Amino acid sequence: MNTAYYNQIAKSTAHRKSRDDNKNFIFANPYYLKYLLEIAFNVKDKNHHKACWILELICEERMDLFLPFLDNFRETLHQYKSDSAIRSISKICLFLSNSKKYLLTENQEEKIIETCLDWLIESNKAANATYTMRTLYNLGKKHTWVNEELKVLLQRDCSYQTPGYKSAVKDILKRLK
Repeated sequence: MNTAYYNQIAKSTAHRKSRDDNKNFIFANPYYLKYLLEIAFNVKDKNHHKACWILELICEERMDLFLPFLDNFRETLHQYKSDSAIRSISKICLFLSNSKKYLLTENQEEKIIETCLDWLIESNKAANATYTMRTLYNLGKKHTWVNEELKVLLQRDCSYQTPGYKSAVKDILKRLK
C-alpha cells in the first residue's frame, strides 16, 4: 500500500470537489487505481467508504478502467454493510446493469442480483434502495424471475418510507406491468 496515497484518501471528504480531485488524480495516474481498489475492497478499513465514493465517479466516466477488477468486485460485493459505501457500490452496479458496451458474465450478474436483493430487503436508505431496485429491474430483463421477486418486494408496505423511495417504487412497479 502506498502510504502517501492512503493518507490522501483518508483526508478526503464527501464534498464533490474532494471526490472529483481524487477521481482526476486516478485519471492522470491510473497506476494508483489498484491502491484505491485495495482500500475500497477492504470493508474492514475505516476509509473504505471514501474510496467507494471516488470509485463511483471513476466508473461513471471511465468504466473501462474498472473492468479488469470486476471479479474482485464480485467477490467483495456481499461484504459491504456501511450505508455510505453501499450507496456508491449500488450505483456502480446500476452503471454495470445499464451498460450496453460492457457485458457482465453470468456469474457476475448472479452475484449482483443476489447482493442487490439482500440490500433491498435490509436497507432503509432511499438512495441505496433506489439504485438497487433499478439495477434489479435492468438485470430482470434478462433474468425474468428477478422482476417477479422485485415486484413482490416492492409491493410490501412502504408507508414508512421517504417520498423519494415511494416515487422510485411507483416508477419501477409501473415499468414492471
